[in-house]
Parts: sequence; C-alpha cells; structure tokens
Amino acid sequence: MDPTGLGLPPLLAAFVFGLLGGAHCIGMCGGIMSALTFAVPPSMRSKARLTGLLLAYNLGRIASYMLAGGLVALLGTLVAITPTARLVLQLLAALMLILMALYIADWWKGLLRVEAVGKRLWRHLEPVGRRLMPVVEIPQAVALGAVWGWLPCGLVYSMLAWSLATADPLRGAALMGAFGLGTLPALLATGLAARQLGGLIRHSATRTLAALSIIAFALWQLWLILPAVSHG
Repeated sequence: MDPTGLGLPPLLAAFVFGLLGGAHCIGMCGGIMSALTFAVPPSMRSKARLTGLLLAYNLGRIASYMLAGGLVALLGTLVAITPTARLVLQLLAALMLILMALYIADWWKGLLRVEAVGKRLWRHLEPVGRRLMPVVEIPQAVALGAVWGWLPCGLVYSMLAWSLATADPLRGAALMGAFGLGTLPALLATGLAARQLGGLIRHSATRTLAALSIIAFALWQLWLILPAVSHG
C-alpha cells in the first residue's frame, strides 16, 4: 500500500487532522474571524449574513491551501524522480506530521522556525488583506480568505510536506482541500461566537488526544514504508 496514495483513508485522515488542529487554527485565524464579524455594520449583522461571509472567507482560504498543495506536489514530481527520492519525501512527510502533533499539544514549538520561512512572502501579502477590510460583501470575503490562506502556519506547512510526497498536483490539492475543510468547524465556531465548541477545541485534553492521534497515524505511515527503507 502506498502511504501517500489518496484513497479515502488519506483524505479522511487529512480532514481529521484539520479537525484536530482546531485549537491552533483558533489561535492563528480566530482574530481574523472575529474581526470579520464585528466589522460588519450592526444593521447588516444578521446570523445568515455573517454565516455567508464566514463561509466565503473560508472558501477563499481553502482555495489557497489547494493551490499551494498542487504547486508543491508539482515540485514533488520533479524531485521524486527515483524510488529513493520518493522514499525521502515520504519520510519527510511522516516527520512533519509528528512535528505537527508536538506543536498542537504545545509539547515542542519547533515548527515556529518553519513558519519563519513564510514570513517573507507574508510581509507582501498582509497589506493586501488589510485593504480588503472591513468585509461587507461576499466577493470581498472570498478575496480576503484567499490572501490570508498564505498566512505562515506550521500546521499548513506540515500538510504541504505530505502533499509534496504525493508527487501528484491533483492529489496534493485534494489533500489540502480535505485538511482545509477539517479546519472549518473551529473557525466558524470562533466567528459565530460558539463559545462551548471553541472551549472544547482549546481544552488541553483535546489537544493531547489530537497530538497522540496524529503521531499514531505518522508511525503507521512509517511502518508502511519500512520495507522499502530496509531494502534501500
């Protein structure tokens, strides 16, 4: 079984990783979601309208994730030109998943160094996003989400490493799309002030369970490619 093949289990796993990373997503993007909500004039602040704007924002954000996934997977097709190179990419993907788990549980913040890599690009994009606020129309929300989808994020970078290992642009984009959909509940809960769900997501026990689940999956991935390593 190819651990980077994208049948239902890997896509489902990517979706679950998005769910499990909800606490981090609230920390990274929760302020943006709240700003989107409170920037809407009170006369236009119906729940239906706010929900529409938040969904549009997340549509743009997930579209950016998918674009990034497709691009890094395209790079993967250039890198994974030999079985050994492909194996290295798979090992990197599993390692990044473990680092993601440590980050989510707040056990080790090494991914902050990885996030620093994206800050150069973000310095150019952030002013564009700020010019789109306050958001009062759906197209604005989609555009803002597309910009903020490039916000430096260790969780996203970990998933991009997995997309890279697929060495298939369509699969890489699908993987990031599934991950993005998994992050929706946490961010919608923040934007709509669903405090109970937000509190559950941020609870230390939830974060620990999330981290252990991701580590278990990463170890399973390593187990699947172990025969190739031993014969390499």
